[in-house]
Parts: sequence; C-alpha cells; structure tokens
Amino acid sequence: MNVRTRATTWALGLTALLALVVVVSAGIGHVTIPPRTVALILLDAIPVPVGVSLSGAVILPLVGSVPLPSVEFVTPFSTAVPRTAQIIVVSVRLPRILLAALVGFALATAGVVMQGFFRNPMADPSIIGVSSGAAVGAVATIALSLSVPFGLQGAAFGSAIVTAFVVYLLATENGRTPVATLLLAGVAVQTFLGAVISFLLLQSGESLRQVVFWLMGHLSGATWDEVVLLTLVLPLPFAVLLAHTRDLNVLLLGEEDAHALGIEVERTKQLLLVTASIVTAAAVAVSGVIGFVGLVVPHMLRLVVGPDHRLLLPASALAGASFLVLTDTIARSGAAEVPVGVVTAALGAPFFLYLLRTREVRSP
Repeated sequence: MNVRTRATTWALGLTALLALVVVVSAGIGHVTIPPRTVALILLDAIPVPVGVSLSGAVILPLVGSVPLPSVEFVTPFSTAVPRTAQIIVVSVRLPRILLAALVGFALATAGVVMQGFFRNPMADPSIIGVSSGAAVGAVATIALSLSVPFGLQGAAFGSAIVTAFVVYLLATENGRTPVATLLLAGVAVQTFLGAVISFLLLQSGESLRQVVFWLMGHLSGATWDEVVLLTLVLPLPFAVLLAHTRDLNVLLLGEEDAHALGIEVERTKQLLLVTASIVTAAAVAVSGVIGFVGLVVPHMLRLVVGPDHRLLLPASALAGASFLVLTDTIARSGAAEVPVGVVTAALGAPFFLYLLRTREVRSP
C-alpha cells in the first residue's frame, strides 16, 4: 500500500472517529441527549435542496429582464426531535465541541512539526515561547484592563507572533538559524516571559481568578464567531505544512544531508517555524494555554503510523481534534467544571511517563 493510499485510509478512519466523538460528546451534559437524537439534529443543520423556482428578475444590458432561480431547502428532521434538544446541541454544546476540535487539530499539527523540526521528542508547540507570548498579551489585557483591537484574542495572538519573531531574531546569525541556538533562545525567552506573567499576576487584583482560569486553558464561553475564525485561519497554514512534509522528512537526516538532497534548508526552516507559530498562536489565543496535546498525541500516532510526516501530520491533527473533544467533555461533565488544560495535563503526563519508561519515546 503506497503512502497516499495509507494516508487516505487513516484520514477517513480518524475523520469517522472524530464524527463519532462529536456526536457522543454533544449528548453528554446536565441534560443527557441520546446519540440518535444528536445525529438527527446535526443532520438537520444541513439543509436539503428540494427544488428550484424562478422568483425575481435582474435587468441585463442587451438582454432585458432575466428571471433569477431560487433554490428551495428543507430540514427533514426538524419535527423528529424536541426543540429544547435542538437549542442545547446547536446553540450551547456544538460551538464548544467544534472549537475544541479545531484547537486540538492545531496544537497536534504544530506539535508534529516542532518535534520533527528540532528532532526532539520533548518538543511541543510552545517550545519557542509562542504560548508564553500569548499568555503575556492575554494576562496584560485582563490584569491591566487594556483596550486593544480585537480584544483579548487579538492581544494574545499578536504577542505570540511577536515573541516567535523575537526568538527567531535572537537565534539567527549571518543568515543561519542553528536549531540548538533556537531552542536555547526559546527557553531563555520563556523564562523571561514567565517572570513578566508573575509580575502581572501580582497586579491583577480582583481579576486574578479570571487570569488564572485563562492560564489553565479553557473552552467555556466558546462562540460561533471563534469557531468561524479558526475555520478561516487554519486551512491555509495546514495546507502549507502538509505540502512540506517531504522536506520535514529530509530534515530529520540533518541539515547537511538535507542540503545535499536539494532542500533549501534555511528557507524551509523559516517557513515551518512561521507557519507552526501562526497555528499555535491562533489556538492559544482562543483557548488559553492547553498543554500536552501537541506533545503526547504525535507520540501516540507515531507508534501506530510510523515516522513518515506525510502520514503522521494529518493523522495527528485529526487525532488531536478527537483527543481535545474527549478531554473537554470530561472537563465539563463533573459537578463543577474544571479548565480543560487541567484534564489534558492529568491524562497526558502519566501517559507520557509510561511511554518514557517503556522506551517508546524516541527521537523522530
């Protein structure tokens, strides 16, 4: 079976798994809704065309009045489910579930790229300080009651991108960006930004609870606007990364070998870093700092599909979406809701230690 066939098979299987997880998750909560009812509600959200009629007209030069076609749609299952269940699923639970899927998709994607880029199994999306940068912007906005364009999300995204750019500049010399130097620069900048965050916490006053809640990572209060925003932002960077999976495979051999095989090493590194940083920043801006998704999920999938990034990247992205939907379902299903970042850490850390002890954590 060739790579393309295997990638398609894994993508279809993991997409089906994600759909199943979404249906089950949408039925779980203080009001339990059967999976069949949830499935009917989701299918009902897709209008079915039943006919075309001519209504209205438009005046065209040299042609005159031309009738305009109007497509008639129906929602075939609207009478088969209770109205209350429809409101709960579509207006309350579905935005949060889809946002969780998109954030998990983004973090797992960035995790795969960073682990391959650094050839380090401990690398995650925040390794060059993107998450810390986003945290500084968000915490400053909350603690200091700042008014910034695009609100909290805009501040977090902007500060994350600036942080990634600063780390890259610090690590670059004479047109080259050594991976080891980039890693050390990222650690140094993260440490400094941690101090800034601690100072801002001291200044937060009554907003301290809100700041801590954001830093723990959460998806409560998710809106359709955030879902649409991530839906618009993520496809292009993901397509760019997917198109460079072969280059990422070659970079695993080392920069000298990659150059000998025709890869423009510095240009490729720049492109991978910028794109992965955008993906991470977009996710963190709407969800806060959620750990272990980009660290554990790529390992889980690498054990199953292998190290080839042409398979690993799309498989990890889809698995990351399912993983975060499941963990967020756990986070909101208790008597008192907890931030999803707490759940991912509680589940991810022991699993990662298990992989470490069984020697399943290896360099890509």
